[in-house]
Amino acid sequence: MSLPQQLRDQSDFDQLPLNIPISATIADIEENKGFIDYFRFVIEVKTKGESKYLIYRRYREFFNLHQILEARYSPENPAKLGPNTCILPPLPGKIYIGNKKDIAESRIPELNTYMKRLLGLPTWVLLDEALRMFFYQTEQDSEHQPRALRRLRPNTRKVKQVKSQKMDLFSSPRAEAMFDFRGNGKAELNLKKGEVIFLLRRVNADWLEGTVNNQTGIFPETFVKIIKPLPESDSEGEGGGHTYSCLRCFLLTPSGVDTRDVCVQEDLSIQPSYKDLLSRMRNVFKVDDIALNYRDPDGDLIRILDDEDVQLMIKEGRRQQDKVKRPVNQFPWELHVTMASDLSVYNTEA
Repeated sequence: MSLPQQLRDQSDFDQLPLNIPISATIADIEENKGFIDYFRFVIEVKTKGESKYLIYRRYREFFNLHQILEARYSPENPAKLGPNTCILPPLPGKIYIGNKKDIAESRIPELNTYMKRLLGLPTWVLLDEALRMFFYQTEQDSEHQPRALRRLRPNTRKVKQVKSQKMDLFSSPRAEAMFDFRGNGKAELNLKKGEVIFLLRRVNADWLEGTVNNQTGIFPETFVKIIKPLPESDSEGEGGGHTYSCLRCFLLTPSGVDTRDVCVQEDLSIQPSYKDLLSRMRNVFKVDDIALNYRDPDGDLIRILDDEDVQLMIKEGRRQQDKVKRPVNQFPWELHVTMASDLSVYNTEA
């Protein structure tokens, strides 16, 4: 590169705002147990003004950003760059089969290289709105506490491990499983009758969080007998664990109604996709040929066919939330699941 070109590039960089991201490194991955379980990347971003912060992004967000940048800046002929065009770094492709955690781990080096090359593009690309929003720390990013930052920790020499004192099992809040319970997702524990669960906190009036067999998750209180209750602060849901939101759903059949509460690590304001909801309900009720519905203010079933219908359901639920008393961490909308071929309406009061 010629000296005039170097000086011009340096001058352009000097004029960039201080909050422009100049480097990004994946610090870790985290599993999110929502309507669909997925892994997201914990990314440390450094700005021109030397500030640092963490953001949390899924692979699909990398993919969407890349598509936007390709549409805006990729030249029709890669061998002949035009004005306001550049060669974008390659993004690792989608992987449809395999263990989700292994896939996420394997993508870390490639995504680090992708971000390094992306933030090394001409300064006018760094000012792109889509790119800046991708690396911008949202309010949700700033409120989230990282579970670990394995890849930001410096290498340390091995030290002799000191065995910690054994936990006083008889002083710990705990419960005994009175019935078998099979969780409906990774957020929920599987229990066997007679097992002792060590309690961590209360999720809501009906659900507790605890640990058994080296697994941590939530479970309904009706399946256990409390041996030693939680302290009052933890009983009020202040135990510092994950935030769970619960969705009430009904499977409507001619023989009756099967009611379930599905708890997920999602904010009450989330709008899940139709595809994610359908997949989760198939898993919850162990039936494939189903349809999703919600009830309008007149009590009629309205079928859900796409993401727009999900949006309408959520809007209707929020309009009605002041008229229906629900727990504070329960979604203001409910799902009514029927067989896909069944157009009749069943009474959920049965």
